[in-house]
Amino acid sequence: MANNDYVKYMTQRIVKYMDTPKAERQKQREARKNEEAPIVYSNKWFGVLPFAFRLLVQKRKDQ
Repeated sequence: MANNDYVKYMTQRIVKYMDTPKAERQKQREARKNEEAPIVYSNKWFGVLPFAFRLLVQKRKDQ
């Protein structure tokens, strides 16, 4: 993307954001929060290692 295209894109996004009423922005934000995938807290707290360990254990159970 060229610099002019990027500036144009960002300007359009900012103007669209500023034209939206505050109440509607809050509703959209709440909708996005409710649609997010559930967080696996072990991954959030400890990173990828618990996920990798869980995959390893599941793979060994399947064999």
